[in-house]
Amino acid sequence: MPKPRYTQIALSETPLYHLAYRCLRRSFLCNGIDGFNFRHRREWIAERFRLLTTMFAIDVASYAVMMNHYHVLVRVHVEKAAMWSADEIFGHWSILFQVPDLKKPFLADHLIELEDIQAAEKMIEIYPERLTSTPWFMRCLNEHIARLANFEDI
Repeated sequence: MPKPRYTQIALSETPLYHLAYRCLRRSFLCNGIDGFNFRHRREWIAERFRLLTTMFAIDVASYAVMMNHYHVLVRVHVEKAAMWSADEIFGHWSILFQVPDLKKPFLADHLIELEDIQAAEKMIEIYPERLTSTPWFMRCLNEHIARLANFEDI
C-alpha cells in the first residue's frame, strides 16, 4: 500500500524528489481515444509549473507528461524560504491564495489586539512550511489542471 508523501519526504536528507501523479477514473491527460487530442494540456502543466516556481521555494528540475500521468523532479529550497521576510512570505502566498486583512496592519506595526498579532505570527510560521511543501505544490498543480480538464470535458 502506498505511503502518503508527508511520511516519505525528509528534507534534512535530500532536497531532490521525484513526484508522480496519475489521472483518476482511467481518464486521459494528454492523448485521448476516439480521435480526441488533449496535447494542449501539456502547455497547461508547463504554465502552471512556471507560476508555482515563482510562488514556492521549489524548483522544477525536469518533468515528463505522459498519456494519463506525469512525473516531475523537484528541488526544495528550505534555506531560501527561511530567509524570506514577513512581507515576502505574504507576497509569495498571495500569488494563489487570499491573504487575511491582518497583513497590512501587521507589517506596519499597527495591530493592537494581542489575538490579531498572534494570528499574523502564526501565519508567518505556517506559510513558509507550506511554501516548501511538495504536497501543497502538487495540490496547487493538480487542482488547477483538474478544473481546466473537467471544464473542457463537459
